Amino acid sequence: MKKYILLFALLFTGYNGFAQEATVASGTIIHQVFFWLEHPDSTEDKAELKKGLETLSGISEVQMLATGEPASTMEREVVVSDWDVSETMYFRSTEDQDIYQNHPLHQAFIKEYGHLWKKVVVYDIMVD
Repeated sequence: MKKYILLFALLFTGYNGFAQEATVASGTIIHQVFFWLEHPDSTEDKAELKKGLETLSGISEVQMLATGEPASTMEREVVVSDWDVSETMYFRSTEDQDIYQNHPLHQAFIKEYGHLWKKVVVYDIMVD
């Protein structure tokens, strides 16, 4: 019985530690961008866009960058999954996000990869 209590305590402690590490600082800007591709069935276009998005991690104000495609989670009325590729970035402040918007690497990304998408939707969130 003691083994099970110890195992439970270790699992609970580990999970609690993970939750604390996942905390995002107040004032952080989370920049989420969703792309609808001109050719949504093209795996080459998806790969090219993701490659282009990765270049944006070269901007020092970008604290974290993640790219992806819609998850195959349970279908629900509130889930929007008709987009093709997305990226999520974290910035320390609105000023850093403003610098990113005007950065030459970001402007080059738009110019070089903009032909791949037909629609873009952006959600910017300020963490409380």
